[in-house]
Amino acid sequence: MRGGDGSRQAPSPEDGDSLDCEFCRWLANCRGSHPHSPVRVGHDVSLNPTVMLADVFPEELQHLIGENQPLNESLWLGIGGPARFLAEPVEIKQISGLVRAARKHDLAVRVLGHGSNVLVREAGFDGLVISLGGPATCQLAIEGNRLKAGAGAKLTHAAIKTVGEGLGGLEHLVGIPGSVGGAVVGNASAEGRDIGSVVRSIDVLDESGESKTISAEEAGFSHRKSTLDGSIVLSVEFELEPKDVSALTKRMQKLWIHRGQRRPADTSRIVMPFIDPDSMSTRELIASTGLSGLREGDVSLDLSAPQYLIAHENATSEQCLRLIERVREQVLLQTGIDLRLNLQIW
Repeated sequence: MRGGDGSRQAPSPEDGDSLDCEFCRWLANCRGSHPHSPVRVGHDVSLNPTVMLADVFPEELQHLIGENQPLNESLWLGIGGPARFLAEPVEIKQISGLVRAARKHDLAVRVLGHGSNVLVREAGFDGLVISLGGPATCQLAIEGNRLKAGAGAKLTHAAIKTVGEGLGGLEHLVGIPGSVGGAVVGNASAEGRDIGSVVRSIDVLDESGESKTISAEEAGFSHRKSTLDGSIVLSVEFELEPKDVSALTKRMQKLWIHRGQRRPADTSRIVMPFIDPDSMSTRELIASTGLSGLREGDVSLDLSAPQYLIAHENATSEQCLRLIERVREQVLLQTGIDLRLNLQIW
């Protein structure tokens, strides 16, 4: 049930339980049919050792792939088990081949950028993880007032490069963690402007591994989301506005400093688990409901910057998910706002 402003309201007994988001469906699967049953710890199936690399991937791609590779070292939270297969492609055609092979064998596929919004369970991910850290997906090239950015390029690097060339439109996103591809899929926003407003076109792979170029209109940008889920973003073309380099630099540096000051002092293992709703920031919303500093085992919300979740020593994925659930339930109960997840849960 949703209120007049589009926010989800706390359900009445007549409404039933509105588990209408990915996180809620995941929780329902973990618990069973009743939404308030406890989450079952360790419910994930272990990685399938019978699935062999040579059985799935053609010989010309096998040198790109490692088996049972750890993921935690590539994630901001530092939590999670291994990937059954982890690929490090260096050419676009290799990404397409990997996706086709995985789909042919019904192997789940995930894309890893900079790991700033990914939570992996300790059981690991029983599928193919494709890293976009290779040269083919990290390039930044400017022609005229347009930037062509690989999906794996750091968002901050894209902002810095364009500012140095006197092009405005991305400078307000400096200091936001993550990759260009992830930012576009989630329509990252700051200072009242989202990244989708300067996107001209996007090169993607569909679920069958076929490449195509879509327009910004086809990407369906809206508040902190797009219709790109299910597609693998390869690169993005931005159309920017020529501006004074000095003015852009000062604006960017000011935002960079301000953003850094708002982060927790301990930034070694943090994540922002929620998307800011339309009406107010997540920071203000959580603070107003008295949840700042809330703790679940070895995971907590920061006391002064409660929009950040901190994974302390010995933190687990289950603790993270329980804390997230507690916050969402309390915010929904007290305010009627259903916080959307900023996390991918593998």
